[in-house]
Amino acid sequence: MAASALIQELITGLGSVGYLADKPIASAVYFSQMLAKPLLIEGPAGTGKTELAKSVAALLQAPLIRLQCHEGLNESKVLYEWNYRKQLLWLQAAKGDEAREWASIEADIFGPAFLLERPLLRAISSPTQAVLLIDEVDRMEIELEALLLEVLSDYAISIPELGTVKAKTIPIVFLTSNVSRDLSEALKRRCLFLHLGYPALDREREIVKSRIAGVDAGLVERATLLVSSLRGLDLEKPPSIAETIDWIRALKILDTDQIDTAAVSDTINILLKNSRDIETVMKRLHEFSSDPKA
Repeated sequence: MAASALIQELITGLGSVGYLADKPIASAVYFSQMLAKPLLIEGPAGTGKTELAKSVAALLQAPLIRLQCHEGLNESKVLYEWNYRKQLLWLQAAKGDEAREWASIEADIFGPAFLLERPLLRAISSPTQAVLLIDEVDRMEIELEALLLEVLSDYAISIPELGTVKAKTIPIVFLTSNVSRDLSEALKRRCLFLHLGYPALDREREIVKSRIAGVDAGLVERATLLVSSLRGLDLEKPPSIAETIDWIRALKILDTDQIDTAAVSDTINILLKNSRDIETVMKRLHEFSSDPKA
């Protein structure tokens, strides 16, 4: 089957698990799999980066292994660590067996039964192909980023006590970044790249309609238009796609098909999560509202 047909099939498949992908998104995922390269997805928070990885895992019925990056994340939480409590219990039990030599005991306590697999090792040692999601990689320390690059180059992890663990099947790897810092050029070269910004109006309306059953088309049109306008303001946290969906759900509960001052005032905390942003929007609501009295 031609690549273009397979990409279209991927678009359809992702749609079947609730992710509306366009051709650039599906193409990036397709070539990432064909070339066995990680896919680095950059863009603002709330544009569907994490959801894309989850949807690919759901479509392929593959295990999703997620590494959530944060400040202070260390090597042992990324690769592996030993179960020290279990090792201690084993040592205490072995005290009564004076005939056993230390070398034999050491071989036992540093065996697979005492190893705690963390996300990278779990993905590499998975018996079936896994989807590895490294979320918010830009929050990872630079030193740890170098370690990540080494692992993704060889898909192997060296454990001094056990040897080198090589991937049985190369995982499908997604890295997401909110662009809070620049990633190394070496890491970028190792990956394919996809930028996910806020969707165009038509696509966001399709997403909303796919997530909210029986929603009024007029309400969706007016609400997404307002959200698009708000994203053009100087907000600290522009509304994400998920927040747009939640907001329209709330408007639907209010049983309104208009975006008037009262409706916005009652629900603005669902759309915006920053007091300064809420104040900014409420002051300028008359510029965007569909209510002529606003």
